[in-house]
This record gives sequence, structure tokens and C-alpha cells, in this order.
Amino acid sequence: MPIEVGLWKLGDRLQPVEFTRMNSENRLETVLADDIKVIDPDLLLIGRQVPTAFGKFIDLLALDSEGRLVVIELKKDRTPREVVAQLLDYGSWVRGLEDDDIAGIFDAFLGKYHPAHKSASLDEAFCERFAADEMPELNESHKLVLVAGELDDSSERIITYLAEEYGVSINAVFFRVFRDGANEYLSRAWLADPGAVDEKVEAKREKLPWNGEFYASFGADQHRDWEEARKYGFISAGGGDWYSRTLARLEPGSRVWVNIPKTGYVGVGRVTEPVVPIDQFTVDDGSGKQVPITSLPLKAAKHATTATNPEKAEHFVRVEWLKTVPISEAVKETGFFGNQNSAAKPRARKWLHTVERLKQRFGVADDPK
Repeated sequence: MPIEVGLWKLGDRLQPVEFTRMNSENRLETVLADDIKVIDPDLLLIGRQVPTAFGKFIDLLALDSEGRLVVIELKKDRTPREVVAQLLDYGSWVRGLEDDDIAGIFDAFLGKYHPAHKSASLDEAFCERFAADEMPELNESHKLVLVAGELDDSSERIITYLAEEYGVSINAVFFRVFRDGANEYLSRAWLADPGAVDEKVEAKREKLPWNGEFYASFGADQHRDWEEARKYGFISAGGGDWYSRTLARLEPGSRVWVNIPKTGYVGVGRVTEPVVPIDQFTVDDGSGKQVPITSLPLKAAKHATTATNPEKAEHFVRVEWLKTVPISEAVKETGFFGNQNSAAKPRARKWLHTVERLKQRFGVADDPK
């Protein structure tokens, strides 16, 4: 059972403060949307009334500091057991969301509820909210939170059973409103200590080692051309420090698989040099002479340099390609790993699956390293 909260007013004698449920769950949703930290200080709200693929709407969707999606569902007019089933159904949907899907949810949320900030990216919001240098891999796991005024014994047993026996990260939180004259106070109590739930979930989940294969996201746009990257042997990122700094993870001699978001995987290669700013990157001009990439009439040369805009300067990593394909032949399959970081060392099970499939599709052997 959750810890029940009582409140008394001190004076000549103790006077209990009246408590009641909030007069409407829509009001509670608004309170939580205005400050999601009321539920947990380790959350960033990224969606409200999020449409799912099966015609239902998730009340609130958040990210925690580890990049896990947190589904928050208010009981509203459903019985507790019905809403537990609904919450599990939402979990089955969110587990398949890729980085691009999550970013799209955040963009829609800002556009509808915070239009003054609609130009902000998910990366920026995450790093600012959690004082992070970079956004971690998203949606490696997720949490389910039921917000209710009360819970029947059967639903409580179901939630506890799922968490303890099957490692489902599910919990319930209860809110009470205390009234003292014209003043109102909101209290919160969890069904189970969230930290204890996390420990139980982690104990049930297998931790996977890194398989030695790097991931890179190549943001093809009007100034970042994949055909140039294929021809001159590089991957690049820029537009802000948190985009380019992850390229420093790429170790010379290691293999990297390159994905173009929303398009698919387009190449695999061997990293040959550490990351450098655009000003220091040279390419063959066609006559065997190495010249600065900025001296050629390339799309890549139009990016900001450290001289013009050091904060947004493009950075390059030289790659010896083992296999590449044009964008029209990009490889994309349901269940493939995706990430918004420019470079990453994934430890997700789907990364192991992705690399094995890509080796087959690209005709590339195991890395002998």
C-alpha cells in the first residue's frame, strides 16, 4: 500500500486539514504539464495528448536524464484495472519509437503548447534541462506511471507482480489536495519507492557489452551531401557543440556504420584519423594534391568554420569506406537501431541485430579487429 499523507494545522490544538481529490483530472493534467517535476524532478516533458498508432492518446510523455521514455497516464473515468491495461498497451507502442519519432513528438508538443519555443530542438532542450553535454541513446527502455486518486487491491497486486516478477518498470503515484480555507496544498505518494522499482527492473534485465562497432548519424541536408562524403571519404557534423563533440568518440582503426535519419544505412567504413574542424580537413583535388576542403566548390565547404562561427563550425572524421550505397539504395528495416547522436557506442540489443543484418545486406564480413 502507498504511504498515506495526513496534514494537521498547529495551534492550541491540532486541527486536521481536510483533504479531497482534485476536482477534475483535466486540472491535474494541466498542473503536471505545467511542472512535470511534481511527479519526478528527473523528467523533461516532451508530449501531451500524444496520438498513438491505434487511435488512443497518451496523457503525458516525458524523458528522464538517462533517455528513457516515461509514459504518464491519468485514470480519468476508467476503472483502475482498465487503465493499467491501457498503460501496458501504450508501453507496447512506445518501445518501438525511434529517435526521429520522439523528436517529432517533441516538435508537435512545442508547436501546440509552447509556440514561442517551437524552434528549439530536442537535443537542446535535453542538454539544458539536465545540464548534459550530449543526449544519451534514447528509448533503450521505458517507464510506465499511473496517476490515480486511489487504486483497488487487484490493480495494486498486478502492478507489483509485473515489476517484481517480470521486470516491468511500472508504478503508480497518488495525489491529494488539502484545503485550508482559501488555500490548497497538493501532496504526492508513490505506490512503491521509484528507486526500489528501478533496482528490481535492472536486476531482471540483461546488460549487454558493446560489440566494438560504432554508429554514426549523417544529417544529409542542403550543405551536407552524402555523395561528397562517399567520394572524399568523411563523415561530418556541426551546427553546435553537442552535435559535433560526439565525433571524438570515433577511434582510428575502428569500424563505423553510417545512418541517414529517416532514410536508412548508407555505408560502413574504417576510421583513419581523429575528428578535426573543417578548417583543418583536406581532400584530394583530383590531381593527387591535398587541399583544404573549404577551397573546393563543395556543399560541405559552405558550412561554418572556426573562423566564422567557432560554436557552430562543422567537424570532420576521415573514413576509408568499405562499402557505401547511394541514398536511393539506403538499407532500412523495421527494428533497426537509430540515434540522434552524431556518433555513439550502442549497447542496445537492437544494435547487435542491426549490425548483423547490415553485414548481410552490405556483404561485409565480421570485423577482424
